Amino acid sequence: MNYDKSMIEVEKKFILTPEQEKSLIEGAEFLGEKQFTDIYYDDKDFSLTTKDIWFRQRDGRFELKLPMNVSLEERVSDQYKEIEDEKEIKKYFNFNNDASLSDLLKEREYESFCIMTTIRKKYKKEDFGIDMDIVDFGYAIAEIEYMAQDNSNLQQATDKIIEFAKKHNLTFDELTRGKGSEYIRRNNPKHFQALIDVKVIK
Repeated sequence: MNYDKSMIEVEKKFILTPEQEKSLIEGAEFLGEKQFTDIYYDDKDFSLTTKDIWFRQRDGRFELKLPMNVSLEERVSDQYKEIEDEKEIKKYFNFNNDASLSDLLKEREYESFCIMTTIRKKYKKEDFGIDMDIVDFGYAIAEIEYMAQDNSNLQQATDKIIEFAKKHNLTFDELTRGKGSEYIRRNNPKHFQALIDVKVIK
């Protein structure tokens, strides 16, 4: 789905049984399948991810995901503003606009902590985007997405996702992790504990 990136992405993650997956995609519009590789960056102190900021390259293109949740402890859904424009990313980091984002990585000593390849099937059902992801480290996850116009619509968007999920008998689990968090759990206990300590993940 081609979203206006000035909007805010509200999403909820699920680990699905085969029956739940069948119910979720039944009658949905299949938008296509693609494969992409993500490289995630942070410094040795985890100063980005411990603020729930996710800085990555997706197939060579830089993207920045900024959290919009008012409270990390009480969040029911994940709410992010996504920035894909390099000038806007540099502006966020207060970085020289004439330099490259590769220079930013070197200056701030951001190093890759995760490289993963995902096969994604995308669907649209009613007003919701559905991503079915299979990741190369042996993780499969579904995301239901709804786009909010601005901050005032975040709770409404979350409520719509929950209502939609309940209609398809999906089970809510607060411990369902995104791909990046799950990769960290499996590969870097120190980083994972840092995220737990600041309640970015449970």
